[in-house]
This record gives sequence, C-alpha cells and structure tokens, in this order.
Amino acid sequence: MTQLIEMTDIRKVFYADEVETHALAGIHLSIDAGEYVAISGPSGCGKSTLLSLIGLLDAPTDGRYRLNGVSVEDINASQRARIRNKEIGFIFQAFNLIGDLNVLENVELPLTYRDGVSKSERRERAMEALKRVGMAHRIRHFPSQLSGGQQQRVAVARALVGEPSVLLADEPTGNLDSKNGEAVMALLAELHAGGVTICMVTHDPRYADFADRQVFVFDGQIVDEETLHKLRQEEEQRLEEQIGQARARRDTIVDHA
Repeated sequence: MTQLIEMTDIRKVFYADEVETHALAGIHLSIDAGEYVAISGPSGCGKSTLLSLIGLLDAPTDGRYRLNGVSVEDINASQRARIRNKEIGFIFQAFNLIGDLNVLENVELPLTYRDGVSKSERRERAMEALKRVGMAHRIRHFPSQLSGGQQQRVAVARALVGEPSVLLADEPTGNLDSKNGEAVMALLAELHAGGVTICMVTHDPRYADFADRQVFVFDGQIVDEETLHKLRQEEEQRLEEQIGQARARRDTIVDHA
C-alpha cells in the first residue's frame, strides 16, 4: 500500500502566560492509503490535537510530517489551507452547516475555493456526494429542517465533495443518539469499503472496532493497548486515593467543628 501519512517525532507545545502545555510528546504515526484508523484514549490525552495536526489545522512545534509525499511541517498558513482544501475532508462532532444555505449549497461550498471548478461542475460533484450518503432527496432543505443524523450525513457529503486523500472524523457521533450514531458509523464503513481512507477520533470502543487498526494515545504519546490499560488503572487508583484523602480531611473538619 502507498503510505499517505507519515509523522515522525511530532511534538506540540502550547504557550499561555509563560505556561507550557506539552500536548503531544514524540508521536510516530503512519497511515496507508485505503486504511481505516481509529485514535482512542481518555479525555485530554491529545487525540484531537493530533487530528488537528494531521488535518493541517495547526502546525507541530517540532517533528516531521509528510502528507501524500509532501513535507508539510514547516509550510505557512496559506500553504496549509491550499493543501488542506485539496487533500483533506473533515467531519466534526458539531455539524457546522451554514444555516442560511440549503443542503446542496452547503456541500458545494468547499469547491468554491478550488481554482478551475465551474459552477456546473460544483453542482454535479455536490449531487454525486449527496447520492453517496443518501441525501440527494433533501437538496433544497435547510439544516434546521433536518434531523441530527441527516445533518451529519450532509457534513459527510461536504467532506467528500473535494475527493480528498483522507477523511478525518473527530467524534463524528458525539452529538447523535445511538441509532443515528450507528447509522453514521455504518456509512463510514461503507465509504471505507469503497476505498476511502479514514482517520477517526473516538472515545467509544464500540465505534473504534469499526476501524482496521486502533491507535491509543495517553498523555500525548502513542502507547499499546496493554500499556494503556495499565496506565488507566494507575490513574483510577490515584483518583480513588485523592477522593479518600479528601473525605478524610472533610471528616476531620467536621469532627473539630
């Protein structure tokens, strides 16, 4: 298989009021074309930060990143935007549809930033994307007229319309009930079966099982499943100890009151 994503020793540090937050600490990750990868881990571990770097929404503090054979770790914001528009499709937890635009116009939108794409071609490609997600019969509807599951399907079509190299999904079922969540996961599985490369962040192990491969992140590093389980147990034990200490302090205060 062709290697689509190659990240080597990727680090991300956020600076605020002279405080350094090390969100990612030496990430090594590769994803092949046609692969379906799920990134899992506890809240605050760096999953979404990693996905934002993969998607060129932000730049790493250090490390090397090649996307489809091109080094992209040091490019400027306008270059990132141009490559992002061509190579990457995004699906977010929030649907992020524009309320004043109908379904067809929302899906067409990414192509308006592509050079050389005529209005008729935009319309044709948007219709094709909507057919793929089963929403071609709703092209004149506005987001407020759709259910949550339907809005997410439209968001998937918008991500697909530019024919990206990879589809990035950040908790795509987070705002959906279980029925609609399962329907969206089935849609992603169908797209993957058709050759679409998918990288998804999820905290739900049921949905992570849809992927070919799972990547576990803990404290900004990729770990194996056994290590993740051990670290979680240690974290739970520390939390229980802290709760016990807090209760003991409370009881002491009550006794002396």
